[in-house]
Amino acid sequence: MTQTILGSEPAIRLTIFLGVLAALVLWEIAAPRRRQEIPRVIRWTNNLALVVVDTVILRLSFPILAVGLALFAEDRGWGLFNAFDVPAWIAVVVSMLLLDLAIYLQHVMFHAIPALWRLHRMHHADLDFDATTGLRFHPVEILISMAIKLGVVAALGPPAIAVLLFEVILNGTALFNHANINLSTAVDRWLRWIVVTPDMHRVHHSVDPRETNSNYGFNLPWWDRLLGTYIAQPARGHTEMEIGIEQFRTTRDLWIDRMLVQPMRGPASGHALDQPARSKELSGQADAPKSTGAGVSKIKNED
Repeated sequence: MTQTILGSEPAIRLTIFLGVLAALVLWEIAAPRRRQEIPRVIRWTNNLALVVVDTVILRLSFPILAVGLALFAEDRGWGLFNAFDVPAWIAVVVSMLLLDLAIYLQHVMFHAIPALWRLHRMHHADLDFDATTGLRFHPVEILISMAIKLGVVAALGPPAIAVLLFEVILNGTALFNHANINLSTAVDRWLRWIVVTPDMHRVHHSVDPRETNSNYGFNLPWWDRLLGTYIAQPARGHTEMEIGIEQFRTTRDLWIDRMLVQPMRGPASGHALDQPARSKELSGQADAPKSTGAGVSKIKNED
């Protein structure tokens, strides 16, 4: 049974991905959390085109991906879990927890190191926030992320089924926690104890660097709480907060050609190590009047 599932990995992942994305898009249309200011045709076509570019480059760059490496490591006895006689269910659960922690730490690293922030800030430069934002990553960041994931898999030697489950769940939760869906306050308060919710992750996409450099979790919310990077709510509220980063605020910056060259444009300001200086600069804005319109503001339409 397990071998059948692993043999069908690409079909399983694609089917679940398309199903979750379609369900969330319908939910966003039926019950949006924020009014969106950018036409969907601009954002969706370019964000989805980037997924195609990322997938092609990833497949051409790596002869083996995470699930395949887990099978390879199991055959050769590589990694922690292949060196000890651990019950299968414990190996699966602990492997998924450690893989999630590794993704959290990787995310922190991409915010803390200026050169990596240049790559990752493209994800943050989206001017609206919906499920397609969860797909918007620079190809070089995707390659670095996969190299890190392969290193973690080689070191841990997790069961291949644990890696497959982790990747399917992570892809689904990344779409979910970027979705522009309206959950009740009571549901959100309960749900964010077991998974990162859209309201929790939206704080991370605030234009305020103090909020950008928080809530790093993509799947499990516990690492942020345990390691002191958790902020419950944005200072301006979810409908008044500005999404994005200060440097790239034109609709032209949302096109795929601009996204791909964005790491080479401008200074690398806004990363986590730059936060104290930015916090001091922004401290005088804390009591500024809120904008009157919900959703995105200060978006320029010029080139």
